[in-house]
Amino acid sequence: MAVALDKLARPVRDLRISVTDRCNFRCVYCMPKEVFGKQFEFLRREQLLTFEEIERLTRTFAGMGVEKQRITGGEPLVRRGVDQLVARLAPLPGINDVTLTTNGALLARMAPMLADAGLNRVTVSLDSLDDATFRAMNDVDFPVADVLEGIEAALATGLTPVKVNMVVKRGMNDGDVLAMAERFRGTGVILRFIEYMDVGATNGWRLDDVVPSAEIVNAIDSRWPLEPVDPAYRGEVAARYRYRDGEGEVGLISSVTQPFCHDCTRARLSAEGKLYTCLFATRGHDLRELVRSEISDAELDEKLRALWRVRDDRYSELRTQGTPVDLPKVEMSHIGG
Repeated sequence: MAVALDKLARPVRDLRISVTDRCNFRCVYCMPKEVFGKQFEFLRREQLLTFEEIERLTRTFAGMGVEKQRITGGEPLVRRGVDQLVARLAPLPGINDVTLTTNGALLARMAPMLADAGLNRVTVSLDSLDDATFRAMNDVDFPVADVLEGIEAALATGLTPVKVNMVVKRGMNDGDVLAMAERFRGTGVILRFIEYMDVGATNGWRLDDVVPSAEIVNAIDSRWPLEPVDPAYRGEVAARYRYRDGEGEVGLISSVTQPFCHDCTRARLSAEGKLYTCLFATRGHDLRELVRSEISDAELDEKLRALWRVRDDRYSELRTQGTPVDLPKVEMSHIGG
């Protein structure tokens, strides 16, 4: 079937599906405890898309051109039976890469099950190697050693290449950049640095808190010389650099200082089945109602194509150009980043 293109001629290649809005961390830049406390009402089980509904939507998106499926959250490993979902998605025609983003807290125990189910690889969020800093950032006193154990388990079970994402925030963990680079050099793990983004409305984002990717590259290059690497595919969001001594590579995701909207190929599906065509979207399109209706597969395909055809999102580019974009945004924890 024909690949779906949006108003800016961007195809849909990557589908990110949140399987839960819950998380066992309360990271200060994502789900701050003062907002997502004990009284916060998370989605009820019946509000979540079932694995059957996720499989049907993924099959439809694959017919539109989606090749890569990423399972996200919240924290996806707190969704019971998530390995069973992987087993449903991995064999679907057209899907050649099923990945999962996790905070790593449950990864040591679950890596073998995920690998057996057909998961290709994992991305682990890790913002510092300093235990005190890490515990402060996750705000549930979780030790960094347990996340490192999960990374080792992923490597041992073949969920590779393992990627580690570090969100860098000025004054909080920017002093840990070189330590992170040193820890993962030569290990086969790909470390990626992410500029602190203005996602949602609860993380207190300020431009002054952003550490530009260029500053990070310069710091690493002064210690271990780097050279740029060409993108592996259209829509790759990370600018890649390899160590000149052959000890691997790092990536930089620069949504604030170097927006990549012009080549964005991502669609996002929230845990309750709303389609978001941009990480900074103000509203989603209800697909749960569609898949729980009597709609045929052909009708579902046409409705999803119609939603993608009118997509014209380019929030980050507008923000960088100075265009006012002060709009309500969905929380990152709701659509999985």
